Amino acid sequence: METDRLIEGLAADLRPVSPGVVSRRIALTALVGGAVALVVVLSWLGLRQDLAAAVTGPMFWMKAGYAAVLGVAGFWCAERLARPAASPRRAAALGLLALMVMGGLGAATLMAAEPSERAAVWLGHSWRRCPVNILALSLPTLAAALWAMRRLAPTRLRLAGAAAGLFAGGVGATVYGLHCTETSPMFLATWYSLGMALSAGLGALVGPWALRWR
Repeated sequence: METDRLIEGLAADLRPVSPGVVSRRIALTALVGGAVALVVVLSWLGLRQDLAAAVTGPMFWMKAGYAAVLGVAGFWCAERLARPAASPRRAAALGLLALMVMGGLGAATLMAAEPSERAAVWLGHSWRRCPVNILALSLPTLAAALWAMRRLAPTRLRLAGAAAGLFAGGVGATVYGLHCTETSPMFLATWYSLGMALSAGLGALVGPWALRWR
């Protein structure tokens, strides 16, 4: 039958996909986007002057770890959503857990501070520009991640775009930590989270357009 021959002809050139190809394609975008973000930090924002001393303390790594965990959660979600029927629930739970832990630490820090110091603990000295800077540094990874996912098989395009945005936000926030001197958990839980949320929101906004099959 003609239909059978057509199916056999289409299937004849199929090749098995190597395990991990989806993860590798998306992970590669972190290297590309992170490198671009680092160049932007070096040429635009500049490294924090006390970076050599900061990397020897726990607060620097707490900040980097928080951003990295949310980035991993976004990567995991994106990797799952790049497949037609995979569930991102475990990945989303990881991101929610990280947010709850940092929020709890932030609330404890805020309550322990003197009332007159609480505004400074929450706002720091860069709350206005922190989320915007993180969003800006997320853009290279977001563009690369959406390009990589477009070549895969996402079906829930808005959700996939949001996952790519969270992933990109984690990369951008991690790189931004090389410039940012804020260390308050409440600051991180609020303004770092907002910056990554803006990236996720942008991904959700453009995902249906960027990931649509053409």
